[in-house]
Amino acid sequence: MSRPTVVTDIRDTALSVDEALAAVSHPRAGAVALFVGTVREHDEGREGVTQLDYSAHPDALEQLTAIARSVAEGDQVHGVYAVHRVGSLTVGDLAVVCAVSAEHRAEAFDGGRRLIEELKATVPIWKRQAWAEGDHSWVGL
Repeated sequence: MSRPTVVTDIRDTALSVDEALAAVSHPRAGAVALFVGTVREHDEGREGVTQLDYSAHPDALEQLTAIARSVAEGDQVHGVYAVHRVGSLTVGDLAVVCAVSAEHRAEAFDGGRRLIEELKATVPIWKRQAWAEGDHSWVGL
C-alpha cells in the first residue's frame, strides 16, 4: 500500500473544500471525514463578532504537519489535509478546513476528530476578535 497523502498549510488566502477533497482522494478510500470551521458572529457568550484576525507562531506549520503525519499513520488512512487561515476574516469565512480519507467511515471519523482536536489544542494560532461595540478580545493566547 502507498503512503498516505499529507497536505498542510497556513495561508492568508481563501480556503477551499474542493481542494481538500481533491487532496485526500484515493481509489481505496470509501469515506472522507470533512471538518470546516467558519467565523461565527458570536463567542464568549456574547453576540456581535464582526471580524477575526488570525495570527500564527513561526513554528505553527511544523506542528500542524507533525499532527497530520501522525493521523496519516492511522489504520487504513489514505489522505490527510489540514489548512488554517491567517489574516483578517469576516463572519462566514472559512477559518480551517480538515479532511481525512480512509477505507471505512470509522477510521475517517476517528482521524478527522483527532486532527481538528489536536490542531485546536496544540498549534499556536491565535485570533483577535473585533466586536460591534468597538472593543476586541484575544482567544488562544
